Amino acid sequence: MNSAQRTVSDVMTQTVVAVSRTALYKEIVQTLAEWKVSAVPVLEGEGRVIGVVSEADLLPKEEFKDHDPSRFEQLRRIDDLVKAGAATAGDLMSTPAITIHANATVAEAARVMVRKGVKRLPVVDAEGMLTGIVSRSDLLKVYLRDDADIAREVRDEVIARLFRNRKPTVEAHVADGVVTLSGSLDDAALVPLVARLVRAVEGVVNVELQLTAPTAKHRIPEPPVAGPQF
Repeated sequence: MNSAQRTVSDVMTQTVVAVSRTALYKEIVQTLAEWKVSAVPVLEGEGRVIGVVSEADLLPKEEFKDHDPSRFEQLRRIDDLVKAGAATAGDLMSTPAITIHANATVAEAARVMVRKGVKRLPVVDAEGMLTGIVSRSDLLKVYLRDDADIAREVRDEVIARLFRNRKPTVEAHVADGVVTLSGSLDDAALVPLVARLVRAVEGVVNVELQLTAPTAKHRIPEPPVAGPQF
């Protein structure tokens, strides 16, 4: 399998700690501490994800313990005030849960985390049933990939395909995840394409280009064909 297409199922954790809708505040805090996680999915029925309770959902209770907010602040932070008085996961959870499917790519999972500002995503099947969880640290594991392995994929999956049936004029060297491409290309327009394909390879930190391409020759226009003389 081309690792550039690695999916969430390849990196997710299948053993997931979760709580029910009726789980009490203290039970949730104990679960987070015991499993050393910052959030847990909330499940209903046989395992359908209906929300997520995070440390951020639990903190309002401590924040408003000895605080008498103004009416303006009460209106502005009504959600936090509600959570400050909540006692169960059903009232504390953020819903709907931000989830992802196991067949999504690692890059797609990373984009969801960044856009939604979350540290982990429950992984669900087509029916919304929990099958695993993927965290930021899971996604970052791709950068532990060996340099030699990265170089091999760049040569076999990118360079070799670019130079089908002929000897490549581009070489790839990898150090600490940084790929340096050197040599020459027949067409300067291919340079950004090659760089983009290499960046898509799993584990690549950056791409440095030391490529040369022939200067485009200016074509001399042919003289117009003389029309019929009258």
